[in-house]
Amino acid sequence: MDGTQVAVRSVESVGSDTVALTLETPEGFDAAPGQFVQLAATVDGEQVTRHYTLSSPDAAETFEVTVEVDPEGSLSPYLADLDAGAAVEVAGPFGDSYYEGEEGVVVLAGGPGVGPAVGIGERSVADGGDVTIVYEDADPVHEDRLSALADAGATVVVTDDVSDEDVLEILADAQGQTFIYGFADFLDRATAALDAANLDSDDAKVENFGPAPDSE
Repeated sequence: MDGTQVAVRSVESVGSDTVALTLETPEGFDAAPGQFVQLAATVDGEQVTRHYTLSSPDAAETFEVTVEVDPEGSLSPYLADLDAGAAVEVAGPFGDSYYEGEEGVVVLAGGPGVGPAVGIGERSVADGGDVTIVYEDADPVHEDRLSALADAGATVVVTDDVSDEDVLEILADAQGQTFIYGFADFLDRATAALDAANLDSDDAKVENFGPAPDSE
């Protein structure tokens, strides 16, 4: 779909330098958790665009994206400072690595990959599926939603090393479609962890967020 102006419903802090941006769903917008959108806004007279993956379990009336705020960034500080009722331009959805009603999901998330992880996890729990989430981050966000998922029966592991032996044991017992979301270096580590746990990494649905900011 072409870019459409939509209203901001809310901007909520969900952890250090991270906000959840809830937007009104435009007409004809049909997105699944794990897909991504392009957001555009005019900042200091220049149009800036960035891609963000959905972090909500659906997009029925509103949808959410999780924005990691880089103080030196072009768009993320602007989005974090928006008030309810402001407008941004949305295009999409895009991407092939999304939830399609699988009976179980195993989501490996690094850094901002936690956004699609919680969205997919919540949707799968609502559908009665088995859920395993392994989230690698030294400073985790969305902790309330991760705790709620664990309370609902999901297996949730927050770690600073996706290759830790305890993590590999959990992965070896996990059942369902595997997803990997994160920066390129995390994808390499996550793929190695799946292989070490005797899971077929070739079957994983993967979304590469590109090089980590500090690696550019």
